[in-house]
Amino acid sequence: MTIDKKIEGETLLLSLEGRLDTTTAPQLEAELKALNGITSLTIDMAALEYISSAGLRVLLSIQKIMNKQGKMTVKNINDTVKEVFEVTGFIDILTIE
Repeated sequence: MTIDKKIEGETLLLSLEGRLDTTTAPQLEAELKALNGITSLTIDMAALEYISSAGLRVLLSIQKIMNKQGKMTVKNINDTVKEVFEVTGFIDILTIE
């Protein structure tokens, strides 16, 4: 998985490409360190092909952090990822554009 990170002031944009699974979830988890001082986080999943339960766990961790310090938005999800979000109930937990 590739993570492209852009920070502008208190805004962070993470663009994910590839597969977010057991192997790559720690890579996204490492980005949690960059959340200090961030009040707006956008995760762009336009190029994300797949997400596993390990990826969902990391997203949930990020959402909990952002609930305390600002807002998090997920955008550009494909049908495969959307189906996973719907089946797991994440469609109701996350703000999706």
